[in-house]
Parts: sequence; C-alpha cells; structure tokens
Amino acid sequence: MRMVDLIEKKRNGKELTTEEINFIIEGYTKGDIPDYQVSALAMAIYFKDMNERERADLTMAMVNSGETIDLSAIEGVKVDKHSTGGVGDTTTLVLAPLVAALDIPVAKMSGRGLGHTGGTIDKLEAIEGFHVEITKDEFTQLVNEHKIAVIGQTGNITPADKKLYALRDVTATVEAVSLIASSIMSKKIAAGSDAIVLDVKTGAGAFMKTTEDAKELASAMVRIGNNVGRKTMAVISDMSQPLGFAIGNSLEVKEAIDTLKGQGPADLEELCLALGRQMVYLAGKASSLEEAEEMLREVIHNGKALEKFKDFIRNQGGDPSIVDHPEKLPQAKYLIEVPSREDGVVAEIIADEIGTAAMLLGAGRATKESEIDLAVGLMLNKKIGDAVKVGESLVTIHANREQVEDVIQMIYDNIHIADHADVPVLVHGIVTE
Repeated sequence: MRMVDLIEKKRNGKELTTEEINFIIEGYTKGDIPDYQVSALAMAIYFKDMNERERADLTMAMVNSGETIDLSAIEGVKVDKHSTGGVGDTTTLVLAPLVAALDIPVAKMSGRGLGHTGGTIDKLEAIEGFHVEITKDEFTQLVNEHKIAVIGQTGNITPADKKLYALRDVTATVEAVSLIASSIMSKKIAAGSDAIVLDVKTGAGAFMKTTEDAKELASAMVRIGNNVGRKTMAVISDMSQPLGFAIGNSLEVKEAIDTLKGQGPADLEELCLALGRQMVYLAGKASSLEEAEEMLREVIHNGKALEKFKDFIRNQGGDPSIVDHPEKLPQAKYLIEVPSREDGVVAEIIADEIGTAAMLLGAGRATKESEIDLAVGLMLNKKIGDAVKVGESLVTIHANREQVEDVIQMIYDNIHIADHADVPVLVHGIVTE
C-alpha cells in the first residue's frame, strides 16, 4: 500500500477502505508517513468528504492509536457529555451532580481550558483542596459508591488525533466536518462511556457560526457514535451571547451552585435540563425525554442534586462548605461597574469577544503555559432583550488589577444597545440519528 495512491484515490472522490484508513492512521502515528502527505490527504478530504462508514472507520482508527479507558468495572450505563465550547459554559458543573443524583454513573474525564476561561478542572480547582489527581482504581470506586467523579485527561488517549489536529490547524483544513466529527468522537469513545450526549454550539461565540453548519456537525457525530455502538444524541444550542451571567472560574462555580438550587440563570437551567434529559433517557432511567426532565426537576426541587455536589467536592478533597458559603471561593480585589452610555435594549453581546475580555483579566489562558487567576472574570447584568437606562450597569468586572481600561473598552465595543432586539432561541434543535 502506498500513501500517494491513497491521496490520489481520495482526491478523485473515491472511498477509502477500512484497511486503507487503518494503514494511514497507524503509519502517521508511528512517524512512517510524513506530515506533507497527511496534509495532502486532509485537503482531499476537505474537498471530497467521507461517507458515514469512512468517518466511523477514521474515528475508530484514532481511538485504537493509543490508550482507551476501561469503565467496565463501573456498574450501570455510563453517559458522557461533550460541549463544542463556548463562553460561560458551566453546564458540566451542573449536569454531573444533577444526573448523578438520579443514581446514574457520571465518570467524567476533563481537561484544562485554553482560551476564554478555564476548563472544567480549572473551575473545580477554584474550590479549595479539590483535586483530580486520583488513581483509576479510586476513580472507579468513587463512581460506584457515589455515582460521580472527575479525573484529569490521560496523556496517551488518541495520539493520532493530537497529531492530525495540530496539522489541520496549519493547513486550513480545520473546518472539514468529517475531520472535526471524528476528532471529537474519537476522544469521547476512547474515554469509555456507553452513551454520549453532545452540546453543539452555534453563533458568534461558537466554532460553527450557523445553525445549518452546527446541525451538519451534530448529525455527523451522532451517526459516528451510533455506527460504532455508542448510543448518541445531540442538542444544538445558541452561543451568540454568553451562557448564563458568569464568565470566570470561581464566578461560574457560584453560578452552578445557584442553578442546582433552582435559582440560576434561566438559559443555563434550560440547557442543563435539555442535555440532562438526554443523559437520563440514554441511561435507561426514563422511558421518555419528558419523564427524564421531570425527574431532573425533582432532584433540584428536593435538594438531592445540591447534596450530590457537596458529596462530590468532599470525596475529591475539596471544602463542601463553599456550597452554603460561596464567599469562601476566591474573590477578586476590585469590583468595577461598566455603566450603559445610552437608553435602549441590549441588542447584541458578541460572545467570543466578551470571553476574550475575561481572558485579559486572567480568567483564561492565552497559551498553555499561562497561569489562570481563579477569582477574576465578568458578571453580565444584562442579556439580549433586556431594557437598560443610561448609568445602569451592563457588566461587573471582577479584577485583581485596578486599571482595566482595556477590558472596559472591549465590553463597550461588543455590547450593542438599540431600540429593539431579537432575543435568540437557546435550543435550535435535537439530533437523534
């Protein structure tokens, strides 16, 4: 088998066989096939695409390129959730204890953030003492006993995907749906869950800017999951404005606690219920999505979800008293209000730019080496569709530096006031096949 022949085959729009895809991924992972040939193949895939079988084969070839996590010692149907990323995306902190409160095992492998704010692990580390450095045996035991645990990502999951992702980034092939879908799904499948729920974002703060593109990606991933034996569903959700009010690590932990109490932002609660009901349904705990949502609302109402969050924190070395005393979370030195300069209605909040403003404060990482300041961030006081008067606060800046003119300017540049606003729909659709 020669790589040049396979590049030509895909360039001409023909299908690659399972054996050919395995040959490519194995050879590339070992270093036998050079970057320039895989770059040419990636461009051929960008233009000629792959069919469902090829996408599933590519995904599994990347899964098999490294370690896989064996969760078979954990009892029950393990359901994982993946978000394609956004600003103020606190859903995992709410969903994990919410679903675990219904005796569904949530065995979560999470990473650190790069960009607007921290990843799930960074957010959890805003809780004093909380740690994810636990052994696989401890992880399994915690999930079996308490239905919930979070561990850091292992180093050798899908090494082929890491290599291919880095290459796509510098060869203008990131947007190829087949490559995005197989990249995301390879990591989820290698992490060992039985079922997968996907939160595919669309809008200014998302990778997929249009609903049509988001639906195409969601359908591709759902089909890959189902084709390789993982029950998979997806929600298409809006990211044209930040989710909830909080952008920043300790601020988002506080918002997650509020949501578990039934006192969180309406959009964050709505999305958590939309994703959570799919997780409950796929775990076989409910016979319909409607029944699943009722069960989730009940554990919020009766306090079981909040108690599960306390257990989760305690079991991984954190201080559970922050749930009742969130003032114990890291606090910023300075609170600075950003007042509206005009009367009207908030018509636009450009999510990714507002996320970048939070990153300038230290809430996220510009590079992998950047240190995160867990206390800083932004609290939105207005969302799209809210009326505002001159002098009313649009945003509260939580900062550990006194001079924040750069952040204030970014906020003014990216929150637009008008005479009226079209309030975005949060859930654009559900994809089940």
